[in-house]
Amino acid sequence: MTLPINTDRLLRELHHLATITDCPPNTDTSLPEPTQAVTRIVFTPRDLEARAWLTSLAEAAGFTVRVDPVGNTFIRWEGSEPSLPAVGTGSHIDAIPHSGMYDGTVGVLGGLEALRALKESGFQPKRSLELLLLTSEEPTRFGIGCLGSRLLGGVLDPHTADAFPDRIAESDPSAPKPDIALTLHDVRTAAGFTGSLADVKLAADHYHAWVELHIEQGPLLERDGIALGIVTAISAPAGYRFLVEGFGGHAGALLMPDRRDALCAAAELILSIERHTLAANAAARAAGHSGVDSVATVGKLEIHPGNVNAVPSRVLVNLDIRDTDVNRRNGTMDAVRADIRELEQRRGVKVTEEFVNADAPAHSSESIVATLEAVCEAEGASYRKMVSRAYHDSTFIAQIAPIAMLFIPCRNGVSHRPDEYSTPEAIELGTRVLALTLARLANE
Repeated sequence: MTLPINTDRLLRELHHLATITDCPPNTDTSLPEPTQAVTRIVFTPRDLEARAWLTSLAEAAGFTVRVDPVGNTFIRWEGSEPSLPAVGTGSHIDAIPHSGMYDGTVGVLGGLEALRALKESGFQPKRSLELLLLTSEEPTRFGIGCLGSRLLGGVLDPHTADAFPDRIAESDPSAPKPDIALTLHDVRTAAGFTGSLADVKLAADHYHAWVELHIEQGPLLERDGIALGIVTAISAPAGYRFLVEGFGGHAGALLMPDRRDALCAAAELILSIERHTLAANAAARAAGHSGVDSVATVGKLEIHPGNVNAVPSRVLVNLDIRDTDVNRRNGTMDAVRADIRELEQRRGVKVTEEFVNADAPAHSSESIVATLEAVCEAEGASYRKMVSRAYHDSTFIAQIAPIAMLFIPCRNGVSHRPDEYSTPEAIELGTRVLALTLARLANE
C-alpha cells in the first residue's frame, strides 16, 4: 500500500518536544541543522508537561489513552477484532541531562505518526494498534534503566521498585532538593500516578507483536550508507564491582619490593577483563559466528586515599559487561575470576567480587524480522540485520511478547549529546516502514 507520512508535522512535533526541557534554548549557529540540548527527567514538571502534550495529540487523533500506576501511557487504536492480542510500538521521552532530541522520541512521535498515517489513509486494523510511552527508560532518577518496561515484563519486583530512592539531587543538580528522602512511591504518587505497581505487569497474551523504532546510537548504518537496521538481538548488561585491597603508604618511603599496590593490581584486573572479552569475540568468529557481540567496560574507579603522594591501598573497580549470549558472558567472567586468584597470590592483594545486576539478552522474533525485511524490500530501502549493543525497553517487553526493533542512522553515531541528529529523510523512511509493518502485523 502507498502510505504518505506527514513529515512536516512529525518534525514540528519532534522540535516542539525538544523545547520542553530544563536546558536553555540553543543559540549555537555553528551546526548546519537545529539541535537542542534536552534535560527531561522522569516525573519532573517538564516530563509531566511533555506527557500531557503527547496525550493531547493522541486524543486529537481519535485514539484512547490509558495510564498505569507507574505512568506507562497506552495510546490505543481499537481494531475491528479488539479481543485479539494487540500490535504494539513505542519508546520513551525521558532524557538524561544535556542529551539530544531524538533518542526515544523518534520511536514515540514516529509511532504516533505511523498510526495517524494509517488511519488517515483509510486503513482499518483487525488487531488493535497500541503506542506505548514507557516510563523512565533512562536510569537517571531511580538508578535503574527501563523502569516501566521492567514492571510491564514482570522482571522487577513491584515492592522493591516502589522503595527505590529518589536520586534527583544526583541526576539534576539544578532541581529543588527535597527536605526528606523520597522513594519512587512518593514521587510517582505526587505526580498523579497512583495504585499498586503489582498491577503494571501485562498479560503474556497482551501483544501479538511489538516493534520499536529507534535511532541506532552507533555509526554503522551511516558509515556504510545503509538506510535501516533490523535488530535481531539486544545485548544486555551485567554489572559487577571488585574491591581490590592492598597495602598503602608514603609514596617515597614505601619501597618497591615491599609494595602491595592496589591500583597496580586493579590495572591488571582491567587488562584481564579486556583480554578475555577480546578472546570471547575471537572464539565466536572462529566458530563461524558473525559480529563482535562481547563488550566490557570499566568506566569508574574509586581509589583510596586518592593522593598523588600515597600508594593506593584500596580500589573499587566498576565493571559493565554485555553480550547477546549469556553463556559467553558468564564464560568471560569465569576466565577473569581465574586470573584474579592468580593475581591475589602473586601481588599479595585481596579481591572481593560484588554482583550488582544481570539482565537477559533479548532475541527478535524471526517472523517479525521477516515482515520488516519484506516491507524494506517493497519500499526499496536498503537494510542490515544487526545487533543492538545498547539495551532498550524492548529488552523487557520481550519477556511477554515477540519483539523486533528498527534502527535509523544518526549522524556520526552520536547519542546522549546535544548534537545528536537524524535526517528528516531517515525519520520519514523509518516511520513509513514502521507503519507498514504494523499494518501487516495487525492483519495477521
